[in-house]
Amino acid sequence: MIDRLDYLTELGVNAIYFTPVFEATTNHKYDTSDYFRVDPHFGTNETLKTLVRECHARGIRVLLDAVFNHSGRQFAPFVDVIEKGEESLYKDWFHVRKWPLRIEDGVPTYETFAFEPIMPKLNTSNPEVRDYLLKVASYWMDEIGIDGWRLDVANEVDHQFWREFRQTVKKANPDAYILGEIMHDAMPWLQGDQFDAVMNYPFTNTVIDFSLRGKSTAPASQRRSARCSPVTRPR
Repeated sequence: MIDRLDYLTELGVNAIYFTPVFEATTNHKYDTSDYFRVDPHFGTNETLKTLVRECHARGIRVLLDAVFNHSGRQFAPFVDVIEKGEESLYKDWFHVRKWPLRIEDGVPTYETFAFEPIMPKLNTSNPEVRDYLLKVASYWMDEIGIDGWRLDVANEVDHQFWREFRQTVKKANPDAYILGEIMHDAMPWLQGDQFDAVMNYPFTNTVIDFSLRGKSTAPASQRRSARCSPVTRPR
């Protein structure tokens, strides 16, 4: 990426959103093992810091992906719970339905993301979990200099956590951008106390249905407006 930033600048790119870069066991990296370390497949924390600095020199802002709804199976607190069970200091960091942690008839005895055993759901109502994740948010902004966050499956995390998250992020950088992934109507998250914007999937699906699949049509008034609207060409 660092070697190709000039090419991106030529294309007019002014922001880069990275899918997860933290250490994880999968290719997609949505099963975080270490929230404070860049996955060795991508480089190091210092490499990312250099990338952010070079991006800023070209007027490019950088967003990282915050996977705070769930961790990975190799996340140290979850490993501790697997090993020590109810005696673990981290037992309340997760949503355990039944001890011990195991898979019964293909279903984990603990809550996960999308029924995936390697992605245990974090208990963000636990003050210790909230404090930990907020420190993660602060670290990458203060130490690495990123410009904002894209929040994975944000609708599955409680609103109060996101309110505290916003306060933390805006304290680190008032101009930071907070983008939530919401699969449906997002108004509860856009009241000024949580996100700046969302990934607008309903609009995306509507455009695809109209332009590619022919499943929907524009109202007649809009079609007339589109035909009559002048087209401004770049000079």
